[in-house]
Parts: sequence; structure tokens; C-alpha cells
Amino acid sequence: MTNFYYNLRMLSKFLFTSNAVLPIVIVIAIGYILKISGLLPKTFFPLLNKLSFRCCLPCLLFYNVYNVENIGEIAEYGKVVSFSILSILIFYALGFFIAILATKDPRQKGVILQATYRSNYAIIGISLASSLCVGGDMAPVGVASILSSISIPIFNVLATIALTIFVEREDEKKSILATAANILKKICTNPLIIGVAAGIAVLAVRQFIPETAKAGEDGGESLVKIFTIKQNLPFIYSSIKSLATAASTIALIALGGNFEFNAVGRLKKQIIIGTFARVVLCPAVCLVAAYQAGFRSLEFPALIALYGTPIAVSSVPMAAEMDNDDELAGQLVVWTTLSSAFTLFATIFICSSIGIFNV
Repeated sequence: MTNFYYNLRMLSKFLFTSNAVLPIVIVIAIGYILKISGLLPKTFFPLLNKLSFRCCLPCLLFYNVYNVENIGEIAEYGKVVSFSILSILIFYALGFFIAILATKDPRQKGVILQATYRSNYAIIGISLASSLCVGGDMAPVGVASILSSISIPIFNVLATIALTIFVEREDEKKSILATAANILKKICTNPLIIGVAAGIAVLAVRQFIPETAKAGEDGGESLVKIFTIKQNLPFIYSSIKSLATAASTIALIALGGNFEFNAVGRLKKQIIIGTFARVVLCPAVCLVAAYQAGFRSLEFPALIALYGTPIAVSSVPMAAEMDNDDELAGQLVVWTTLSSAFTLFATIFICSSIGIFNV
């Protein structure tokens, strides 16, 4: 009987992690089926990539940042925020050397560099952290929201540099100053970064808007801002929310439509290196370091989502738009997603076994 309950718990944990990542795989598969069935032409999917990168994903990032309730909470969770920033930068530096050793193709180096540090936090991070909350304690979700407002801008700025620096270095005629200026221009004009920057700007302005007392349903009073986009301009907020909701679906369908199985053999080495770095090396090193730093049940759900989830779906349209190997980027999204079903299961099982939290 003991073995039965143990096996049942293991199955429950595996189903839990599968439910977090398999919807991504299924939507990718739908995109692939739409292509091979001829229902949508192959030329449609690159256009869908553009729609995702230039419109829907920026709205998703703006929406995520805008919905951070209080920018002051960043200071409250200063330790975990500082740890997250430092770990991302360290793995970015490590990824630089991994990319150089992994391939000679400059269009692939930035893609592999992305895989070492950039997770799918924007789409499944907060929902995964929420699923790991137990006993009605939703404080970890607050930590996850704060980390999203910090990590997503860093991810996208670093990704822009990663997808530019190797390609730029191939042009020996360009000076260091010209290369730096071009990188800065791409950072400032990147739609994803613009979306995040707009969200941060609105969030910062919101802190200075006066508050007024509002009666609650329980008879008490609470303070609310006298003006917000959500409250006073709901048609704008609803439009952004609709585009944000569609962002991940559009990006995943585009990924499925552009996916080619015959590329696996040709890119096998790069896929193995990128997948190992994303779903094994990064979470193992960073979560052990987080445990040693004293983080426990309050922070760990957010940190597992930050380090353990597959590479961001937005890495594919971003690679395509910046003349990098978007085929490799798509392969890495698919294979890191499939692999993460097992690595997340192992991570959650280990964390549960040592008493960080229970699932």
C-alpha cells in the first residue's frame, strides 16, 4: 500500500509538470498540422511571426509589467531581485563562451547564448509559480510578479545584444563605436523592449497619481488611484489585454508552422548543447545557489519558473527579425519545452523531498 501511494504521488507530480508545458507542445503541433495539411500556406507563418513580434508580444510584456500592483514591492524583495539579476548576468557571460565553443556560425551563436539564460517566464512563469503555492499562501505569486517586471526587460535587452554582437563582429570594417551604436539602436527600437519600457513608464507615473477612498462591499474603505488606464480607459486596457492574451498562441502556431523535422539531424549538436544549458545546467546551478543563499518556500516557486522553464517563445520571431538562425531558435523552443516536462518534474520532486514545499 505504501508503494501504491508513493507511485500515485509521483504520477501526480509528473502530471502537474506535464500540464504546465504540454499545452505549449500541443499548440505548436497544431501549427505544424495546419502547415502540412495545406490549410494555411507556408508563406503565412513568417508573417505570423512578424505579427507576434511587432504587435502581440509587446502588448503581452506591457500588460505583465502594468499589472504589477506596487513598484515599491521591488525594494521589499530586494534580496531575491538582486540574486536574480546577478544570476542572469553570470549565466549570460557563461553562455557567451558556450556559444563560441558550440558553433562557428555567427548566426547561431546568439541563438545558443539566448538558450543559456532566457526562460519562458513571461508566458508560463507566473502561472507555474501560482501552481506551486500550497495552503492558500499566495505570497510567492507576488514574488513572481516582481521578478517578471525585472527579469523580462533584462532578458530582452541581453537578447538584443546577443543577436547583434556576433553578426556585427563578422563585419571587420565596422569600428567598435559603430558596432556599439548599432546595438544601442536595436535595443531602443526593439518592439519587445518598447513594450516593457512603456509598461515601466506607466507603472512609474501611477505611483504619483493621487488616491481617494472607496467603499468596499464589506463596508470598509480602501484607497484607489483617481485615474488609471484600467479604471478610466477600459477600452484601451481591454484591447491591450486581448492582444496580450493572443500573443503566446500566435507565436506558438507560427513556431509550429515554421518547424522542420529534417533540420534535427543537421542541428543535433547545437540542439543538445542549447537544451542542456537551458533545462539542466542553468536550473541546477542557480537553484542550488538560491538554496545556499537561504531562499525557501516564499521565493522558490518564482525561482523555479525563472530558471527551469524552456526558452522563451519570443526568441524565435526575435531571431528571425534580427537575421539570426530562427530555424535553430525554433528547434530549441520545441526541444527545451519537451525536455522541461521531465526536468521540472525532477526539480519539483527534489524540492518537495528536501522540504522546500509540498505538491
